[in-house]
Amino acid sequence: MTTMTITPTTTDDELLRLMRAGDARAFAALYRRHQGPLYRFALLRCGSSATAADTVQEAFMGLLNGRLAFDPLRGSLPNFLFGVARLLILKHEAPRRREAALPEPDEDGELDEPCPDACPLARVLADETAEEVRRALARLAPHYRDAVILYEMHGLSYLEIAAICAVDIGTVRSRLARGRALLAKILHAHASAA
Repeated sequence: MTTMTITPTTTDDELLRLMRAGDARAFAALYRRHQGPLYRFALLRCGSSATAADTVQEAFMGLLNGRLAFDPLRGSLPNFLFGVARLLILKHEAPRRREAALPEPDEDGELDEPCPDACPLARVLADETAEEVRRALARLAPHYRDAVILYEMHGLSYLEIAAICAVDIGTVRSRLARGRALLAKILHAHASAA
């Protein structure tokens, strides 16, 4: 096996090729590069830090053992991983889809690390706002939640979201518009009640 120097500029395709050739460093580099965004998506999508961590682990293990066949000609690795995570979460949610429980706050599941220089009041307000948004997202139907999270929080294009969710671009636009409107309505109702 030839040894290649792995740098931050090494492409995902090169890392995948090295990983498939048995280079554990390449797998570690891919994991470090994509684990954070994938975990944040899964956490916002399902509301459980344990389920999000399991989802990320299952997605990467499928990539490592070849059970998941990524084809770089069909899209980017991050979008492929978002799609896999989405399907794993849907599979996990299927038995309890009829129950609409709000996620429990979880210290391990914090998404927004406050700036260490921020004052305590600013951190508390930021944490409360983030928790309100997480709770509001959890109340959206899964198909709206997917579109809102992928577009607003991960900056993906309509085309990328369409590929991840296996729908057409018009459906993505519709889901995003309706998801945003419902999210705004939920947050407004919460603010009015407070």
